[in-house]
Amino acid sequence: MREIVLDTETTGLDPKSHRILEIACVELMNHVPTGRTFHKLVDPEMEVSAEAASIHGITNEKLKGAPVFAEIVAEFLDFVADSKFVIHNAEFDVGFINAELARLGFPKIPIARAIDTVHIARKKFPGAPASLDALCKRFGVDNAHRTFHGALLDCDLLAQVYLELLGGRQAALIETGPARRAAETAGAEIARGPAREPRPHAPTAAEEAAHAAALAKIKNPVWLS
Repeated sequence: MREIVLDTETTGLDPKSHRILEIACVELMNHVPTGRTFHKLVDPEMEVSAEAASIHGITNEKLKGAPVFAEIVAEFLDFVADSKFVIHNAEFDVGFINAELARLGFPKIPIARAIDTVHIARKKFPGAPASLDALCKRFGVDNAHRTFHGALLDCDLLAQVYLELLGGRQAALIETGPARRAAETAGAEIARGPAREPRPHAPTAAEEAAHAAALAKIKNPVWLS
């Protein structure tokens, strides 16, 4: 099962007047990161305010030479393909991505395609903080290096948090670990072994005679119906 952990950083909070300036994706197979990622800084074609930069640390200076969204959209869509998304506060990120796609004439991504880890956390721990930092603390995920909100870093952290929200690492080990792979390989070897010759099952004449004699001793045997 392929899923894509996704995060964006933006110039503000409203996709109608603000733009994406960083986008990152981490590929999961059976809920476990594969090592494949997609990560781009994006020229938002507008000024980055000091307030926004104080959150993600991305300034206009850092974005010099970055591609605009139109230049990366094909690569982005190719990477995500038709996989489900795993997003922390999905409406925010999907809203910004859809705004960028709409500007370029691409179909929008249905919100139903996104698994929202905020919703999972609030359902599993009602009344408890559901921020990414709070969930990292709850599950013992090291986020000490998260001084700014960076899209790729946040994807890496969310991938770990998502696994814990689903029940922890043991479930992933059962699904994808060496023991299962070894068992599947062994099963394949057995399946490829030599075929056994069919054994005869037809009764002999003596067996048929003995069976008929036994039925003769039974009143109205159902076997003769």
